[in-house]
Amino acid sequence: MRRVNDEPAFVWRPGPRPGWVRALNEVGDPRWIALDESALLTEALRRTGKTDFGDASFREPLRVFLGALEREAKLHYVGRTLARADAVEWLANRLRIVDLCKQVPAIERARVAAPLFVTGLPRTGTSILHELLAQDPAQRAPLAWEVKAPCPPPDAESSASDARIEPAERAVRLWCDVVPEYDAMHELGARQPVECIALMAPSFRSDELAGRHVVPSYAAWLAQADMRPAYAWHARTLQVLQWRHAPERWVLKAPSHLASLDALFAVYPDARIVHTHRDPLPVMASVASILFATAWVRSDAVDPQAVLGWFTGETCQRLLANAMRVRDAGRERQFADVLYADLVRDPIAAIARVYDRFALPFTAEAEARMRAYLAAKPKGRHGAHRYAFAHTGFDRAAERARFADYQRRYGVPSEDGA
Repeated sequence: MRRVNDEPAFVWRPGPRPGWVRALNEVGDPRWIALDESALLTEALRRTGKTDFGDASFREPLRVFLGALEREAKLHYVGRTLARADAVEWLANRLRIVDLCKQVPAIERARVAAPLFVTGLPRTGTSILHELLAQDPAQRAPLAWEVKAPCPPPDAESSASDARIEPAERAVRLWCDVVPEYDAMHELGARQPVECIALMAPSFRSDELAGRHVVPSYAAWLAQADMRPAYAWHARTLQVLQWRHAPERWVLKAPSHLASLDALFAVYPDARIVHTHRDPLPVMASVASILFATAWVRSDAVDPQAVLGWFTGETCQRLLANAMRVRDAGRERQFADVLYADLVRDPIAAIARVYDRFALPFTAEAEARMRAYLAAKPKGRHGAHRYAFAHTGFDRAAERARFADYQRRYGVPSEDGA
């Protein structure tokens, strides 16, 4: 990475820690918080009263992840507390889902038919597109509170007033209490549609884990892992969630799907992919700042140079090349393309083209709900997320050349002012 005056060019810096975070970190010792496998499994068993974790495919990645937390994440006291709470929650949900599926075998006999997956490089409009698609009454997105507490699954009548929503809201919003700038980067809330890699967390094969911590050894393991068990767990969780509240179709979202489309199609052969496209140069700058902020929730020792190493031009190129390979191997008809520029200029028109591509009915009610959602969500209501490619220190001309073929293929305009 190029340096400026012997300092990393990446310049995003968080504001001061809230007083309660500083106080807890001063009086608490991270070593008090056990993150060993035995302690976490025992706590999950105690919390649920269940005994069966299901197949053993989660064991190796759990151990790799916990080892990376200990050696690499440099968690402060609050961060280590959050990491333990996450791991126990994922293990407990695994126990509850396995138990429910044994009690009600019909759950796993019901297919998750022809789901829509929104994917693309991060920061390319996937979130707002996902949220808008979820406004269609025929479609359903998993909400943050449902993913945190999927058992017992909600029914259609009570899902809007479930008692689990309020505690989930406090837990989800805690990130913004620890790092207030996070609100300007990515909206969090219990009722918000969530990236569906969160559904994979109980398999311990998920970018949800790598995205929350600086854990390069786990990220390296995950990059080479068989992701089919993760997607199988993903499908099983959707089967649970749809048991008493079945949508016509699920609409799901995560940039991470770009890396594992083969595994996705192995589990969901009739999936339809909505692929968002944006100039990768501002993407890299935006991702660097949000990755730093996410890790900063749990650690005071996040290295800006390491952040830039997590998501480089090579990373973007690899993800895009994988998507193009899968499309060219016979899946092109299962993809619809959405340009970020089109989504910003006229989101309803961009979405109408997706419906047309997949021969789905775009009803007047769906359109009206989407327009109402946009009107109630003005851009920048939590402040501006400021980033620029110059902050990365990467060479603009080299990165322009790297992505020239991709931009020509999909007609992606450059954002040279970013």
